Amino acid sequence: MKGVQTMSYQKNVGPVRRFAKAMKFAAWLQSLPNKLTPPPFRLMQIGSAFWQSRALYVATRLDIASVLGNDELPAEDIAARVAAHPDATARLLRLLAAMGIFEESGPRTYRNNKLSSFLRADNPQNVRAMILMHNSEAMSRPWYEQLEGGVRQGESPFRLAHGEELYAYMDRHADFDALFSEAMDSVEALTGDSFATDFDWSRFERIIDLGGSRGDKSLAILKRHPQLTALVVDRPQVIAQARQHWASHGSNGLERLSFEAGDLLASIPPARDGRDIYLLSAVLHGFDDDTCITALKNVASASASGASGAPIALLEMVLPETRTDLAGASFDMQMFMGTRGRERTLEEWKSLFERSGLALREVVGLQSFGNILVLLPA
Repeated sequence: MKGVQTMSYQKNVGPVRRFAKAMKFAAWLQSLPNKLTPPPFRLMQIGSAFWQSRALYVATRLDIASVLGNDELPAEDIAARVAAHPDATARLLRLLAAMGIFEESGPRTYRNNKLSSFLRADNPQNVRAMILMHNSEAMSRPWYEQLEGGVRQGESPFRLAHGEELYAYMDRHADFDALFSEAMDSVEALTGDSFATDFDWSRFERIIDLGGSRGDKSLAILKRHPQLTALVVDRPQVIAQARQHWASHGSNGLERLSFEAGDLLASIPPARDGRDIYLLSAVLHGFDDDTCITALKNVASASASGASGAPIALLEMVLPETRTDLAGASFDMQMFMGTRGRERTLEEWKSLFERSGLALREVVGLQSFGNILVLLPA
């Protein structure tokens, strides 16, 4: 492996750089309303933004986008199909159309557009579960009831609102746990598949996907690399749901995907050799520093158990030291709301790696919000 370790895992250098520049331009565009709108009015816009999120949530709950499909319907017909009040439905859709979600093609007549099409259940890239999960009662209460308390005390608002940590709550609420897993599996619709294309997976034979839920990310990689297999490791109930899901959903590459119940903080499958690679996708940002170190030490030990150490690939967001964009800052506040975790800067990540006996070998850029941090035992 020594010769291999001098080679970069980065692919698609040009497109990744162009994506980074596009994101900087998008961040600049997002700052324009603050510059062009009178401050009192702009503050009122921000202060009432929850109106829009709740309207989107209700439309998703009613499944209006799926009901519309490819049709163009009066609000009265839509209301009849979703068992809602005609005038209230028309007013809801008018607000959403003004936001650019759905298109008002005539008086009180609506159809799907580019945005609302991603709320359709028949769209394989839909983000319905993400909208429903983030706006659920379980996730909304902490924002509305306990954010101030959490900021004053430095405690997770979710724990203050529910009396327990998010993951413990999920263990006791199967419906919410299933919705959370479905939402996490729809992340690819938000971030794209650059994790599968911008990193050189061709050097490996097996992915050990820790906290991989249903294994959608591993499966996306397997479809592009026929030499690979993948082992998905997650909580027992998540693995049970994954097996049930794939029993009724066929997919190319599924025959090379296997599942095993495990605990990242206790025991994980050992690597056979350097042709294995561990993947942790958006797992550690949900942990505090001490828990991250426990998890990383476990992975480091399992990685070193083979004939030669297996690399570790962390798919995580890396915040800049200053001037974080709105997306990064928002994700970080969401982690504060729900967990003891956080989004981290590169220096903060490096500190965790050093304390865990791991060395950062490379930061692989992606055409997405995150990066892949490649680690090896120090």
